[in-house]
Amino acid sequence: MVVRGTDGADEATAEAMAWGWENAARLTELGNPIGYLYRVGLTRSAPRIKPRQLPDPIEMRIPEVEPKLIPALLELSEQQRAAVWLVHGCRWSYAEVAEALDIGRSTVGTHVSRALEALRVKLEVAQDA
Repeated sequence: MVVRGTDGADEATAEAMAWGWENAARLTELGNPIGYLYRVGLTRSAPRIKPRQLPDPIEMRIPEVEPKLIPALLELSEQQRAAVWLVHGCRWSYAEVAEALDIGRSTVGTHVSRALEALRVKLEVAQDA
């Protein structure tokens, strides 16, 4: 397992061997069993990205919220709502939101700016307020 380096090779090999042992009958039917085991080892030993946790609700208490805000947020597209909430409600960076939503940072910026504009219109808030 050259892709994993010397540190990850043992784990990748063990994963491939375990899968092969448990699925021996299926493995013999494959056209390229060695290649398949290579991919099993590679996939199963890949480092897992730990998802970032949302802040504890106790930390994020908002004492006073404009009553029309929640209905206005619900009228946004799902992507816009998620982006504006994560950036402004949870204080995530555009890069963190982009990674979480699997979109580009510029796309996050577009969603946030469009969401804020829609909220300003819906809540009748002046641009410079």
